[in-house]
Amino acid sequence: MRTLTKQIIVYLALVFGFSSLPYYLIIHTGRLGTGAGMAVSLIMWCPGLAALASCALFRIDLANLGWNWRPAKYEIWGYVVPLIYALPVYIGTWLLIRGSFAFYDFAKPMAESFGFPEAPLATTLLLGIPGLATIGVIGSLSRALGEEIGWRGFLLPRLVERVGFIWGCLLSGCIWAAWHYPALLFADYNVGTRPAFAWACFTLMVIAISYVLGWLRLRSGSLWPAAMLHASHNLFVQAIFDRMTRPVGRTLYITTEFGAGLALAACVCGFYFWSRRKEVVPVVSHDENVRIAAVA
Repeated sequence: MRTLTKQIIVYLALVFGFSSLPYYLIIHTGRLGTGAGMAVSLIMWCPGLAALASCALFRIDLANLGWNWRPAKYEIWGYVVPLIYALPVYIGTWLLIRGSFAFYDFAKPMAESFGFPEAPLATTLLLGIPGLATIGVIGSLSRALGEEIGWRGFLLPRLVERVGFIWGCLLSGCIWAAWHYPALLFADYNVGTRPAFAWACFTLMVIAISYVLGWLRLRSGSLWPAAMLHASHNLFVQAIFDRMTRPVGRTLYITTEFGAGLALAACVCGFYFWSRRKEVVPVVSHDENVRIAAVA
């Protein structure tokens, strides 16, 4: 167990150390788009790079990070779950807050980018959204994978082995949330609501989703379902739903990753997977490198 604790401490030191440079650049400009988006892509890979470095330092087999893809149903769950908790929040907001549904604002630039400005509805429904939901999620996955190799591939199994599923997911969620705080507090990774409100909603959402990610990681024995959920969440919430939503009235206090609606919906989803926590069992090998066995 002391070896596991040492691995966790070294890993976290590496994560925050690696993240310091891209965060410096982001805070310096005050924008996530620093370096044409390269800074945020780099920072999303810092947890993964720290995991690979930790494996090298402790001579851990990289297979323990959970590279296997089996069975595919868990990856499908990862893709679908963000739609389950996010879409009702946005639909409810569009229906209840007049003027908040801004499909045309989303469709117009989409149609122009395809060269069909005269047909925004057809272009967006037939080309834009299907393209984002398929090809777009691959691009999102390429960045989300960097985080999930670290947070769920390396860190979570060790935390769960030390303190159990409930506390392991809670601690990993708190660490994951705190890792985002520099961009939230000192750059434009927010939507302009009161900082304390945005901070609280974001933290609650991240912790709740950590239980979903944790269950998928441990149940499947693979990091891919978690990476797929992360990618799907970023794509649908940030690239589609937020862009279809006009910030009128109290919209921003309900939607986005900093709104109460998404935070509460994530909590409901997280509670469901927390209730199924007995379906996953962590197993430690003799050399104290964590391996995961899914309950049949």
